[in-house]
Amino acid sequence: MKCGNNSYIWQHKDWPNWQFDADSLASTLAAVHRAQGRTFGRMENLGFALRDQATLQILTEDVVKTSEIEGEKLNPDSVRSSIAHRLGIDIGALAPTDRNVDGIVEAVLDATSNYEQRLTQERLHAWHAVLFPTGFSNLIKIRAGTWRDDARGPMQVVSAAVGRQKIHYEAPPARVLNKEMKLFLNWFNSRPVIDPVLKAGLAHLWFVTLHPFDDGNGRIGRAIGDLALAVAEQSSQRFYSLSAQIQRERKDYYDLLERTQKGGMDVTDWLNWYLACLLRSIDGAEATISNVLAKSNFWQRWAGTPLNERQIKIINRLLDGFEGKLTSSKWAAIAKCSPDSALRDANDLVSRGMLRKSDSGGRSTSYELNLEMGRS
Repeated sequence: MKCGNNSYIWQHKDWPNWQFDADSLASTLAAVHRAQGRTFGRMENLGFALRDQATLQILTEDVVKTSEIEGEKLNPDSVRSSIAHRLGIDIGALAPTDRNVDGIVEAVLDATSNYEQRLTQERLHAWHAVLFPTGFSNLIKIRAGTWRDDARGPMQVVSAAVGRQKIHYEAPPARVLNKEMKLFLNWFNSRPVIDPVLKAGLAHLWFVTLHPFDDGNGRIGRAIGDLALAVAEQSSQRFYSLSAQIQRERKDYYDLLERTQKGGMDVTDWLNWYLACLLRSIDGAEATISNVLAKSNFWQRWAGTPLNERQIKIINRLLDGFEGKLTSSKWAAIAKCSPDSALRDANDLVSRGMLRKSDSGGRSTSYELNLEMGRS
């Protein structure tokens, strides 16, 4: 649906008076609240040490996936190290990090850890500045830490190659950003007159619709959504990753966002999808908590077994969910050792019963955890 003779939602005569059918959202919203309570309870029962490990795993996934949505690949080990350092979680030797990793970690942690602080223009500018510490996005110079100025033309979301570009969305002109962002921030910082989870969904949509920065709007928009959810939950503890779920549903996310931004002020469809996606992300956290418990139980069973650092690193990688087959060549690359050392390490763990050779076939031997060994 078009906005009269105009193309985008921000051109609608009623902008930004959001409308939605609360009754049609009620059952999914109630399911979200039940899931939040259930998973919060499980996190509380983990104890401090395991809760820290679960939080570390969830935040690592959140940071990696929020960047992956924008096509940027971050090293999970570097992200994990950066988060562990900032939260004071002991994970042994830390992997090297860089300014790009530290920047997105800093923004995500500030959004959730400091959820009681007001969201201000200065805070958003600081997030943007740490996302782009060099002032460049890829090889393009951008205005880091301040609103865009549209000097190179209107802010548009486009796809396809040059000459065959499709314009999915055009944001409001830069000249109105000060007024529009002031309106948004006043709304965000006011006491909610709607359910705070719905407010999180609206905040995400509103911010990415304004698209106030040259780049990084998606990542900052998701951080704002996380901040709003932390406010809704009155907790800085992260036990699910909405960004990871959005990444898994990336096509639906962008398709619905485009339809909403080209529609009228009724955003029921957007909020319905947002709530359902949020519910799926919370349900997915159950797997993370189960994995943390399984990892703890595994190491308790093998507590008296002497292992070298390479073996510990590989086993933890397997416990965290290794993608694909673990061959001796991959082992050597991950552990940064020679192929002969990798093979000796693997055979040693097989002989102890901690690993077993996979029977999945193929030309190269691969290894997997022997989770049955040592069970009572």
